[in-house]
Amino acid sequence: MSTFKLVVSTPDGNKFKGEAVKLTLRGSEGDLAVLAGHIPFITSVKPCDCKIELEDGTEKKGHTEGGLLTVSPDSTTLLSGTFEWI
Repeated sequence: MSTFKLVVSTPDGNKFKGEAVKLTLRGSEGDLAVLAGHIPFITSVKPCDCKIELEDGTEKKGHTEGGLLTVSPDSTTLLSGTFEWI
């Protein structure tokens, strides 16, 4: 499967930086998933549990109290005030 560069960042530093196959979370308009090649967009993120699927099939789960998601052709960034691994 194709991957994309993902950064999950908080004021305390990066919580994740690497390649991902899929990011699932709750945006301002509802649940969404980001895959490689997704169209560029920006959305606010509501408090939710996030899932990051890695190339080896493993899944990492974390919780955010909200933030901002930016998807660009080169990378995807989740900026959050807090992000804790579950």
